[in-house]
Amino acid sequence: MRRFPVPVAIGKHWSMGSVRIGVDTGGTFTDVVLVDEETGEIVTTKTPSTPANPADGFMAGVHKVLELHTGSGDLGDVSAIVHGTTVATNQLLEDRPDGTAHLGFVTTEGFEFILEIARQSVPDGYGNSYFWVKPPRIVPVHRVRTVGGRLDHLGREIRPFDEAGAVQAARWFAGNGVTAIGVCFLHSYANPDHERRMREVIEREHPDAVVSLSSDVLREYREYERSVTTLVDAAVKPIMRRYIGNLSDRLGRPFSVMKSNGGVLSASEVVHQPITTVLSGPAAGALGAALIAGTAGHPGVITLDGGGTSTDVAVVVDGEPSLTTEGNVGRYPCKIPMIDIVTVGAGGGSIAWISREGTLKVGPKSAGADPGPLCYGRGGTEVTVTDAHVFLGRVPPHLLGGEIPLDVSAARAGIEALAGKLGLSPERCATGILEISAFNQSNAIRQITVKRGLDVRDFPMVAFGGSGPLLACRLIDVLGLRAAIVPPNPGNVSAFGLLTVDVKNDYVRTHVSRDPSQETLRAVFAELEGQAAAALDREGFASHVYARSADLRYYGQAYEVRVPAPDGPPDEGWRAAVVDRFHEAHQRLYGYGYRDDSRHAVEWVNLRVSGIGPITRPKIARLPYQPDEPSPVATRDVFYERWGRTVIYRRGDLRAGAVVTGPAVIEEYGSTLPVHPGFTATMDDYGNLVVVSDR
Repeated sequence: MRRFPVPVAIGKHWSMGSVRIGVDTGGTFTDVVLVDEETGEIVTTKTPSTPANPADGFMAGVHKVLELHTGSGDLGDVSAIVHGTTVATNQLLEDRPDGTAHLGFVTTEGFEFILEIARQSVPDGYGNSYFWVKPPRIVPVHRVRTVGGRLDHLGREIRPFDEAGAVQAARWFAGNGVTAIGVCFLHSYANPDHERRMREVIEREHPDAVVSLSSDVLREYREYERSVTTLVDAAVKPIMRRYIGNLSDRLGRPFSVMKSNGGVLSASEVVHQPITTVLSGPAAGALGAALIAGTAGHPGVITLDGGGTSTDVAVVVDGEPSLTTEGNVGRYPCKIPMIDIVTVGAGGGSIAWISREGTLKVGPKSAGADPGPLCYGRGGTEVTVTDAHVFLGRVPPHLLGGEIPLDVSAARAGIEALAGKLGLSPERCATGILEISAFNQSNAIRQITVKRGLDVRDFPMVAFGGSGPLLACRLIDVLGLRAAIVPPNPGNVSAFGLLTVDVKNDYVRTHVSRDPSQETLRAVFAELEGQAAAALDREGFASHVYARSADLRYYGQAYEVRVPAPDGPPDEGWRAAVVDRFHEAHQRLYGYGYRDDSRHAVEWVNLRVSGIGPITRPKIARLPYQPDEPSPVATRDVFYERWGRTVIYRRGDLRAGAVVTGPAVIEEYGSTLPVHPGFTATMDDYGNLVVVSDR
């Protein structure tokens, strides 16, 4: 546990009280941050995650942080609890057999093979295969039902809805044990009437089923992506409702859940749209890191969130993480707005193994929290990245300030056994494990930067999470980064980020036109803002903020570029401003544009509104400059290029201006920073450790 006595100004959320808590459930640990709004004090802690029932770890963390703060686990002074979780999608990410076993699909007659047709793009390249096999369907063909009726692309009815066919489909689902149903009719983005009538039939004929409508989940065109997104939402609804209900009963009070788009939403609303919680925890980490880096004068950074199971990376430009609607849940495309995050299976629990070719591999399989790495002493049998760090002395022989002792001898025995199979020395084997993990992380960073036209060398990297700082020096070398920034208490940045975000809902409407009329634009935006206002009213916000955007493309292109749209009435000047922003964005993304070429008309595709219920974000206070010579608290044998007696610093003893020159190790409650030879770590005015190469 670590307390921050520095003054932090926190704005009131949508309920009254003096204490706010953020809880981020990870694969290995559940991270908790408490903010006392009266005193400005921040208290952080961690507790082991409980994969069998994540609610157990959640409740243990809440009670633990309250006892640290007041000596009592009483929830009476808590004004808000915000939760980051991936419970809703773990079953899909891990391909659990029960994830889609009770899932069915209703679509327009004649379109029963839309999931089979999918898209032409090859997910993993052609590789060594002579034939490309498409990813498995999320719903097998025998659980697809079709219903007659047809709308055109403007939502006009061509053939009436087939009520009798709908009844027959609903009864088939009921008789075959299908309890989660996704409904996606052709062109329902333009007119949801047929889908809503289908829901009424299912509710009448099969009341035990949960239903997701594509016109509610994703009201934009492209039938395949809309269908899959809707089916993912339906698949996770049952487990999300059980989990949220369990937590609500145990807490006895409302709470909120982090969404992938960078906002939060009350748990009572989230159960109706669980797909929005994909990447819930990683999104909070990116937002928390963006705020911390921006306060320290770094509006553009790469964020690296290293956990026990995976590492999540994102890019922050002008203080805001990049957004995308081209994300995936495991193998399934999901077009909901989400922070643009690339995830790689390279966490502290990632398992080292030998391939059939006899080469060393690391991840993506993880030992997780249970049984965990060998050094946890809980029955783990495979070497992990954490074991390599422990063997090399780069982390202390304990976690969480001594709360979890580590078995160094077990890590050593595992490394030696693996090294023997590879014909390597134990030191070379352990170093190789860390090198592979570092390259896995660097490849994820390249995907989020180079692949999107950004130069990785233009950005410092914010390294956080329990394992995030461990490979910071190697990543600086591998990628040529300017610096690595390690925030205070890096293991709890995601939980801290949960307390910094607004309530946010996204609404979209497809309207394809090369010349949209002012009346149409005004009507669509008014409808979307009305939906946003209703949701914010339900959340208890008196103040509403609306952010408009639009997806545009050059006529004939297949995909769009999203640009922000200004406030005000959508008159000629407004439309010209949006088109001008599109030209600029297209030039920036692809290196060319047709601003002055009338042969390439601009086509409008989607109109969007984000409804935001704002809170006042934390203001992290500047620390007094005290450049005293830091004093090490201990020494131990650490292997960098060779074994050597290395000084150990306690981060809580360092002050602004302190400089630590490698080789060294800086330890704190939830994380450790190994400072390699040839590197320097300097504490800045906000308590961040800024690591640079001296080479």
